[in-house]
Amino acid sequence: MALHLIKLCVGCDSIADLRQWQRGRLAELRRKGEPPRLHHFTRMMPQRRDEILGGGSLYWVIKGQVRVRQPIMALEPRNDEEGRGFCAIRLAAKLVPLVPRRQRPFQGWRYLAAAQPRPSLGEAKFALWRFLSGRRRPVCLYQGGDGPAATPALLSAASGPPVPSAAVA
Repeated sequence: MALHLIKLCVGCDSIADLRQWQRGRLAELRRKGEPPRLHHFTRMMPQRRDEILGGGSLYWVIKGQVRVRQPIMALEPRNDEEGRGFCAIRLAAKLVPLVPRRQRPFQGWRYLAAAQPRPSLGEAKFALWRFLSGRRRPVCLYQGGDGPAATPALLSAASGPPVPSAAVA
C-alpha cells in the first residue's frame, strides 16, 4: 500500500500558478543544459521512504485546500555547501487535480495514508455520471477549472461518461 506526503504550496494561488512555476523551472534547467527534472527540497528525509516510493504522491495544499497531487519519482539524499543533509523529492511533471478538501496549516510535510487521499476530479466526475445515469431528466452541473469562472455543462445519461481528466501537464 502506497504512502503519500502532503505539503503546503506556499506562494501559489492556484494549480495554474504551480504549473507555471514548474514549467519555468524546467525551461531554466534546459537552458543550463541540465536534465529537466522537477525537485522539491526539504530538510528531512522521510523515514518511511520505501512505502512512499511504492506509488506515493506529493499532495499540494493551495490556499488552505488539498487541490492537486504529483507522483513522487525518487527521494534523493543531498548535501549543501556546508555538508548539511537534506532531501530532494523528485516529482513527475504531471499535476493531477483533486476534489478540493480543506486542510489546516502545518509546518513541513506530513505523511498521508493511502486510505486518506481524495479522488481526482476525473474519478469524481465519472462516479457522479454513474450515479446520475439512471435519471430521466438531465442535471445541470458546473464544471470549471481553478477559479470562480466555472462554465455550465449539461450532464445526462445520453451524453455518456465523462472522459477521466488526464493529468494536467
